[in-house]
Amino acid sequence: MDKFNFHNNESVNHPPRGNLPIIQHLIGVYKLWSEYINHFPRTSRYTLGEKIDNLFIELIELVFMAGYASRDQKSVLIKRASDKLDLIKFFIKVAWEIKATDNKKFIALSEKLDAVGKMLGGWLRKLAS
Repeated sequence: MDKFNFHNNESVNHPPRGNLPIIQHLIGVYKLWSEYINHFPRTSRYTLGEKIDNLFIELIELVFMAGYASRDQKSVLIKRASDKLDLIKFFIKVAWEIKATDNKKFIALSEKLDAVGKMLGGWLRKLAS
């Protein structure tokens, strides 16, 4: 119950100051993705496109939660976020292979997702030290 006592500052995990840079980056990538999904063929938009969209939302949620989590929980959440990121990359590649998206969009998303991966990796290394 102490966790919910807002007057007891010792047991409360304080939010990160401002938004984490990785959150801002993820929101930017998601905005780009949300523009691209509208151009998916109808046959893929509500299957593969929706799957990728859900994974993006889960990834953003995990990273947000990691920002508030204890040190022990952070690494678990970041590893789960990294797994989600790998799935997004995989399904975007599948979308490119079935020609649901073009080369330009595939490259733009891939580059931005690689940057997110580097940020997650750096965060994990920082926690390990």
